[in-house]
Amino acid sequence: MYLIVLKICHTLFAAPALRRMLTTVLGAVLLLAAVFPASVSAQSRIKDIVNIEGVRDNLLVGYGLVVGLNGTGDTLQNAPFTQQSLVGMLERLGVNTRDDIANLRTANVAAVMVTATLPSFTRQGTRLDITVSALGDANSLRGGTLLVTPMLGADGEVYSVAQGPLVVEGFAIQGNAQTIIKGVPTTARIPSGAIVEREIGFALAELSQVHLNLRNPDFTTSQRIAQSINANLGSNLASVLDPATIRLDVPPEFAGNTIALLTRIEQLQVTPDQVARVVIAEHSGVIVMGQDVRISTVAIAQGNLTIRITETQQVSQPNAFAQQGQTQVVDRTNIDVDEDSDKRLAVLSPGITLQEMVNGLNALGIGPRDMISILQTIKAAGALQAEIEVI
Repeated sequence: MYLIVLKICHTLFAAPALRRMLTTVLGAVLLLAAVFPASVSAQSRIKDIVNIEGVRDNLLVGYGLVVGLNGTGDTLQNAPFTQQSLVGMLERLGVNTRDDIANLRTANVAAVMVTATLPSFTRQGTRLDITVSALGDANSLRGGTLLVTPMLGADGEVYSVAQGPLVVEGFAIQGNAQTIIKGVPTTARIPSGAIVEREIGFALAELSQVHLNLRNPDFTTSQRIAQSINANLGSNLASVLDPATIRLDVPPEFAGNTIALLTRIEQLQVTPDQVARVVIAEHSGVIVMGQDVRISTVAIAQGNLTIRITETQQVSQPNAFAQQGQTQVVDRTNIDVDEDSDKRLAVLSPGITLQEMVNGLNALGIGPRDMISILQTIKAAGALQAEIEVI
């Protein structure tokens, strides 16, 4: 097409300057048409749909004591771990209370679990936010201070140390006849409450291979990512190992500088694909359906047998001039049976879209709870071309 138009224009415009200008304009138009096609699907950056192997957070956990509570701490008789921890801490500070442990009655101490997330490539001295949660029967952590608490990783090594005053959003007020609780007073946070003491070694810049892990594994998406990377680098360096993993060989020009390679490819645009899926939250009645959900020809009728029984008590009294008789309470029962006779049978055509299916089910006056049962029944009949996931 480009050559035909150019040939015609060469015939019409013999001047060399006009030919050069026309060639430039046509080239720009065709380039824009290739870059911006008429129909473009929703695209995402590679950095938004993959994780880089080794670049990950690490979970930390620790056990400690919170002191300074205003009588809202653990009951030592009900929480022996708090009592033992308190005695052990005091012994490390040179105070011996083990001989008189039975007389410990303080209610200003609480045993807590401390959790935090250690981001990747965090260096020594960096501060982390931590969450503190009561472990015993403490009523509130408001006003407390966390004592020095080592934070352990999955390998049992200490990676940070936490300490500081607690920030509690909730509160609990209790009286003789009423109790008011707002939020969760037994959970608190300490912004920048932990200091990193050990780094996790990972030499990303020296890797010769990088593995990209898809957050939503899919054969088509992984293949598209590999093709996009290879087209950008001009070489077959990316290969698909499985639906969730793409291996990328670091080219020689990026040796020792893997960061620059990842920075280059993570901005590439890819159209993710996904399996047609219907997600149902049974406890809340929420239904989420993907755009690729399709239904074969199926007829649907929905109805429930509803029986309503109403009891009404009426007073029966004797006539005004009756010589005998007494006042009695007489029960009156009204039974109403609703067979949903106004419901109709609906036929859903094959290959209908998600919007058409929703409109058809709404036309039957079906609520979310009944729609869940209908979708599961359609799936059992083999007419729903999608996966159903109940959470």
